[in-house]
Amino acid sequence: MRLCYQVATPDVAIADSVTAYQGPIEKSLRELAADGFTGVEFMTLHPDELDLPAIKKLTEELSLKVVLVCTGEIYGQLGLSFTDPDPARRAEAIRRSKEIIDMAAFFGANVNFGRIRGQYISGVSHEETEKLAVEAFRELSDYAAPKGVMLALEPITIMQTNFINTTEEGARMVDRVDRPNFKLMLDVFHMNLEEKDICETIRQYSKDYNIHVHLADNNRRFPGNCGLDFKKIIRTFKDCGYDGAFTTEIYQIPDQEEAAKGSIRYLKPIFTEIYGGLK
Repeated sequence: MRLCYQVATPDVAIADSVTAYQGPIEKSLRELAADGFTGVEFMTLHPDELDLPAIKKLTEELSLKVVLVCTGEIYGQLGLSFTDPDPARRAEAIRRSKEIIDMAAFFGANVNFGRIRGQYISGVSHEETEKLAVEAFRELSDYAAPKGVMLALEPITIMQTNFINTTEEGARMVDRVDRPNFKLMLDVFHMNLEEKDICETIRQYSKDYNIHVHLADNNRRFPGNCGLDFKKIIRTFKDCGYDGAFTTEIYQIPDQEEAAKGSIRYLKPIFTEIYGGLK
C-alpha cells in the first residue's frame, strides 16, 4: 500500500483548479518525498515534452513509485473528450490518451479516465454517447493491454459531468466494455456526493472493480480538514482486501506545501494503524 500525491508536470498550466502539486518537477518530487509520501500520480498534457528517463531516475532515487498517470486536464484545459460530436476532436482525445498510456507504460503505472469521457448533450442521444464511450474505452484498453497498463474509469459527481456519476453506473460501463484491463477507481470525494453509504459502496464494488483510490475530504481539501471518517473508510478498503495505492487529489489550500504536509500528518497514523505503515 502506498500513500501518493498528485503531481502536475510543467506542461500543465498552473491554476487554482488543478488538484495537484505544481511547479518544477524536481522540486515537487523532492518536497513530497521529504514529507514522507511513497508514490506519485502524474497529471500531464504533453508527455513528449518531458524528459521521462530523467524523471524516472529521480523517482527511483527518491523511492517514489509512479502509480498512475491522469488524463483529467485533456478535458479540463483542452476541452477534449471521447464523446464529442466532432469526430476530429474525439480522435484527438484518443490520440492524446494513447500518449499518456505510453508514458504510464514507461513508468510501470496505470491510467485513469475522468472528465475525458465527456457528457450527455442536447442533440446527441444517450445511446449514441454511450456507444462512443464504449468504442473509445475498448480501443484504448486494447492499445494498453500489451503494454501492461490497466485503465481506471472514475465515477464523478453530477456537479462536473452528467455521464457516469455513481459507482453502479461505472460498474455497468466496465461490464459493457468487457476488457480485463478496464476497471474502476473510487474517489471518496465524489462518492460522498453520489452514494448513500460510502463504506457499503466500497464493500459492494471494491473487490471486483476497483484498482485505485483518490482521497479528499468532503470540501475537497486535504483529509482531516472537514467531516469524512477516513479511519472507517480506509479500514473498509483494507477489510475488502484492497492493498493498492491511495492518492490525495485535493485543492491546494491554503497552499500546496501545507496541503501536502496536512495530508500526510493526518493520514500516516491511520495507515500505520490499519495497514501497518507505508511502503
